[in-house]
Amino acid sequence: MILVTYASVVISAQILFCFLINLVFFRRSPRTTDTEDPLRVSVLIPARNESKRIRPVLQAILESEGVVAEILVLDDQSEDSTAEVVNEFCVTRNNVRLIRGIPVPQGWNGKQFACYQLAQQATYEELVFLDADVLLAKDALCRAVLLRRQIGVELLSGFPRQRVVSLGEVLLIPLIHLLLLCFLPFVLMRNTRMRSAAAGCGQFFLTTKSFYAATGGHAAIRSSLHDGIMLPRSYRKSGFQTDLFDASDIATCRMYDSLSEVWSGLSKNAHEGFANMPLLLFLTPVMYLAFIHPILILLASSLFAIDAQHGLLLLFAVVLGYIPRGICCLRFDRAWLGCLLNPISVAMFLQVQWAAWFNRRRGRSIEWRARKYETTTIWELCENRRYHWSMSGRPIVVARRFREFR
Repeated sequence: MILVTYASVVISAQILFCFLINLVFFRRSPRTTDTEDPLRVSVLIPARNESKRIRPVLQAILESEGVVAEILVLDDQSEDSTAEVVNEFCVTRNNVRLIRGIPVPQGWNGKQFACYQLAQQATYEELVFLDADVLLAKDALCRAVLLRRQIGVELLSGFPRQRVVSLGEVLLIPLIHLLLLCFLPFVLMRNTRMRSAAAGCGQFFLTTKSFYAATGGHAAIRSSLHDGIMLPRSYRKSGFQTDLFDASDIATCRMYDSLSEVWSGLSKNAHEGFANMPLLLFLTPVMYLAFIHPILILLASSLFAIDAQHGLLLLFAVVLGYIPRGICCLRFDRAWLGCLLNPISVAMFLQVQWAAWFNRRRGRSIEWRARKYETTTIWELCENRRYHWSMSGRPIVVARRFREFR
């Protein structure tokens, strides 16, 4: 068992090293908003059943400084009073416009189609895609656009401060920053165009009409359930550079209201995130050894014969594992209960990923925003992508036969 503990120490130390390096690269936008002329920005907001959230979002954007903003809100066939709330702003403000979304075509994800429709209606060159639950500071738009221009990337994504209230949110949502800073290779992301090193946050994207058109925009990822990953990869596939930044000082978001919503949201994103092989097989033991094993063995020390040296190693591994979560908690979310219960949070996250993988393997549909999306089974992936697990290709034949008779 002591060998496992040594492995925990080594892995925790490596993760902490990567975390600290990435933290240096995860910069905020410049505080200056001085420009010769106000920036002209089209703020594009897809909204489906957002009547409870959209009002403060629009009010915050209308108070923006340093920009001339047109605000386009697409009502994606909402079943509540979203359109009525937006119309109240349209009556009094001539820079707010409501667009009635049309039914989602076959093969499209609802959000991707909504964003695509919005981009076609935008007037200004600078585009900001914003989720209907993201509250912006007065200088947020100006600072974010200036940052994109300053670093010279075609697509920039900001990670807002995640506001968490319920226990499910406290346990799982803060892991967004932890996973980003521990496992994304920021050096490769920033200095290469590797698609696998691309990442972003679908809540807050900045680009231009020209770059958007050149890549195909959301039409290029029409069936995707996770634009936060797939849109940056699409831009990189077209030869463009993407980047991300810490928007926690200029944007705030509460994504979900309950554990069930958190679970559903993370499951949806898992299919294009961590719930893929062989990544999941790598991630599971690494996260277990770094964040779960040391404290689990310490708490169960009465059941094991642990000497003083082994106990100190376990304690050291626990400290190493808690440092990244503690820094994230202090800087991004202040979810101290979630920080304290970090091993439980990580175990729940891994459970979400494995459940999503098994559901995909069985071809179960995903339901999100009252819409169902079909998933591709592992066997269909074998056929469609022609994964060959042997030189003869026989596993492909086996997969086809299994699929025909299951």
